[in-house]
Amino acid sequence: MSKRYDVWILVPIIFLLALSFVVLHSIAPHIFPSYIWYFVLGILAFLLFSLFDFEVLSAFSKYFYGISIILLLITILIGQVTRGTVRWIPIGSLSIQTSEIVRPFLLIFFANYLTEKKLDFKRFYKALGLFALPAFLILIQPSLGVAVLTTIGFFGIFIASDFKKKNLLVAGIGVFCLLPLLWFVLAPYQKQRITTFLDPSKDPLGAGYNSIQSMVSVGSGKLTGRGLGRGVQTQLYFLPEKHTDFIFASVSEEMGFVGATVLLFVTAILFWRILYFSERAVNPQARGYLSGLFLMLFAQVVVHVGMNMGLLPITGVPYPLVSAGGSSLLATMTSLGIVLGTIKH
Repeated sequence: MSKRYDVWILVPIIFLLALSFVVLHSIAPHIFPSYIWYFVLGILAFLLFSLFDFEVLSAFSKYFYGISIILLLITILIGQVTRGTVRWIPIGSLSIQTSEIVRPFLLIFFANYLTEKKLDFKRFYKALGLFALPAFLILIQPSLGVAVLTTIGFFGIFIASDFKKKNLLVAGIGVFCLLPLLWFVLAPYQKQRITTFLDPSKDPLGAGYNSIQSMVSVGSGKLTGRGLGRGVQTQLYFLPEKHTDFIFASVSEEMGFVGATVLLFVTAILFWRILYFSERAVNPQARGYLSGLFLMLFAQVVVHVGMNMGLLPITGVPYPLVSAGGSSLLATMTSLGIVLGTIKH
């Protein structure tokens, strides 16, 4: 199996999926059995995309970009409105968040675009323009967390491309100058999350409630946790979004420091393997994709754990493969299937 399937990729994926199944059954049994469909679809997507060499996928990169734009536009026009946001398209009993689904395909497109030729200023700014369109369509849904992660993935591909060092400095200065403008496109609740992050105690029953309860959950697990199904914060619904945005806090409370450490350790193995192959990829497009995916998933874990521990503002970013979120699971499994296909070929 090791010749066709890298064990250091497969074992962490299987472990994280199994952990997700066990934890979600404990803290959110109401999402089953319907959520099993996302597990099935994710595994099928993983197996399907693991069959293709990255060069084959690169040949369709322009189509992937076009389809991604169409899906994002359709979501804005006919998407399901939930809590003031328009992110999901209902398909039968399931709901698909298109901003999550298009992430791996946008990475394929930009990995191909930024690395197929030498990257000069003209080509770089053209790439920025192409990236600005899907980023804007994701932002106005609004889905700030997905937009930020997609941007980080784009930056990871840029780092792996053939560019002059001064271009990176220019790009960094440009991004830094544009950051203040981001405040004006944020929704009111997103601005409130950022301001409350600085001092959650100012509004402990309002905007600061989630952050406070999450920190309590992490601390109450102590060394070995309260046990599955015995978490006070999770089982008595003190912790909001316990199965999605705050799954790390839920794991920490019910499995303790030991369980949280094992979760992070296994995730680190998976990230190490992606980075290992990105440094050894002969195909520049594949190297760009692996670098972008690594940086995006790494940032996703850092942001999720950081906001669960009160170190970062609440952004609604799920933990890869573990948080409940069918679209996120499907997108991550697709991305990892592409990784495995790249390694095999």
